[in-house]
Amino acid sequence: MSLQRDGDPGLAAELLPRVGRDELVLTVGANGRTGHDAAELAVTVLRDNNGKNDRSSSADSSDAGHDSDGSAWVLDGVQSGVPWAHFADWISVPAHTADGRAVLALVRRTAEGITLTEQVSTRGELLAEVRLDGVRIEDRALIGTPGAWDWLRALLTTGTCALALGLGETVLSMTSEYTGKREQFGFPIATFQSVAVQAADRYIDLRAMEVTLWQAAWRISAGTAGALPVAGDIAVAKIWAADGVRRIVQTAQHLHGGFGADTDYPLHRFHAGAKQIELSLGPAAAHEEALGDLLAAHLLG
Repeated sequence: MSLQRDGDPGLAAELLPRVGRDELVLTVGANGRTGHDAAELAVTVLRDNNGKNDRSSSADSSDAGHDSDGSAWVLDGVQSGVPWAHFADWISVPAHTADGRAVLALVRRTAEGITLTEQVSTRGELLAEVRLDGVRIEDRALIGTPGAWDWLRALLTTGTCALALGLGETVLSMTSEYTGKREQFGFPIATFQSVAVQAADRYIDLRAMEVTLWQAAWRISAGTAGALPVAGDIAVAKIWAADGVRRIVQTAQHLHGGFGADTDYPLHRFHAGAKQIELSLGPAAAHEEALGDLLAAHLLG
């Protein structure tokens, strides 16, 4: 979507039909060096004129990725926790120019200077640390449109909220089924007030996660103005997604009792997945801080 929206039209026409035919895999590194810092700060991109890297030059927004002089760009840095990196054909890497602007670089996985190191996520997913050491790319592979990385990050964050909602709905359904069958003192534990109240609270979390997710998705797709920039709606959605999915799996573990920790029962995998989703692209605290900054800059009244 980012390539189609902001990328070089020729490169988009070359790659996207093949992606649609399942001939190519694209992925993106969005975690930076540690997962806690801005991803674009982990990689630098500098102009390389005719193979001679000019480390004093910088890319201005009017020419980034669209020069016709045959010059290229050089990437140095690292992105951690990149999904599908070992199998992807192209990796989209956020980076910053010498004067601090954020851009997106499309890099072939097999490009000279790329090193992939295996990493394993909290839920057991194979990820990779992608290290770039003097990796050169063509002009058309650099997306320098102002706001392109911000838009992609917003899309990824909203997608993470959708994953949290789906996981939460599945876990609450599992909990409902289990408590409806598990009996104590001759009655299903779902009929106990303390169990019913906890499950009801988690249902409220789900509905809040759902409405804030769709609000953020609508703002991104419609591009409509609001009291706050779209980043505000995304921050609210991620706050609910991160806190909500954590509360849901914790309650599920509690109501399942010993079964919740049994590795032969699937709930523990959902718990690990929820923790990864909670922290991906910023935990609730980070988005609360961002929301506070937005409210300070855009007084509501």
